[in-house]
Order: sequence, then C-alpha cells, then structure tokens
Amino acid sequence: MLFSTTFIQVGSVVVSILAGLMLIVIRLRAGKKPTTLRKIIIPPLGMATGFMMFAVPYTHIPWIWGLSAFGTGMLIFSFPLVVTTRLERVESDIYVKRSKAFIFILLILFATRLFMHGMVEQYLSIPQTGAIFYLLAFGMIIPWRLAMVSDYMRLQKIQT
Repeated sequence: MLFSTTFIQVGSVVVSILAGLMLIVIRLRAGKKPTTLRKIIIPPLGMATGFMMFAVPYTHIPWIWGLSAFGTGMLIFSFPLVVTTRLERVESDIYVKRSKAFIFILLILFATRLFMHGMVEQYLSIPQTGAIFYLLAFGMIIPWRLAMVSDYMRLQKIQT
C-alpha cells in the first residue's frame, strides 16, 4: 500500500483545516465586493460535480445513509448559515452583509464536522466516510444558497 490509513486520515484533516481557513478568507473578502446571481449559484453547481465520486464502487453507501446525511445537512447544518447570511443593497449594488457570528458559526460547524468525521470513520471506509460528509456538505449548501438567491431576487425587484 502506497499510503497508510493513518497518513490518509491525518492528510484529510489537514486538507479540511486548510479548506476551512480558505473558506473563511473567501467569505470575508466577498463582503467587500458586490455579489451577483452568478456568484451565488456557481459554488453549488461546482460542488455538484462531486457526485461523480459515486461512480467508484468504494464510495457506495446505502441510500438511507446518503439521504440521512443530505437531510441532516439541509435541516440542521444549513440553518445557522441561512440565519446569519443577509444581502443588502448599497446604491445600485447588492452586497453580502457580514454577520459577526458568521465566522464563529463556520468554525463551530467545522469543529462539529471534524468530531463527527472521527466517529464515523471508525465504522466506514475512508471513501465511504468522504461520501457521507460530501452529502452532508451538499445538503448544507443548497438551502443556504437558495435563501441567498431569494434575497438577491427580492432586492433586484426593489431596484426595478
């Protein structure tokens, strides 16, 4: 085996931490520039390409597990993001209004995800664990971005 399981597990945690920090930096910068409908929609569309992982048999999980992970992301993990993300009109532009709690919530969600990841990977293979957490994250981003689209469209109508 080229890489040991421990190396892969530690590597995935390090990559997750770096990705989480990068997300925080991107979110902080996003508030300084106007947003567009395209900027709101592109991340979930780009993330949807991850469903190709399920073409690989190692990532296969029972449907109920996948639906449960997706539902947990939609019903629980997306809620704090939806509540703390607001758009506002400044002259003719629409900006993402930063909440002071947003970064804290991202950090809490990230820590929760790492804790849960450690528990789940005791019972599933690394690819299956990745599949479960991908579905959880995808379930989390969809309602959040749909709420942003709704706010954006409402603010666009006010302008016209």
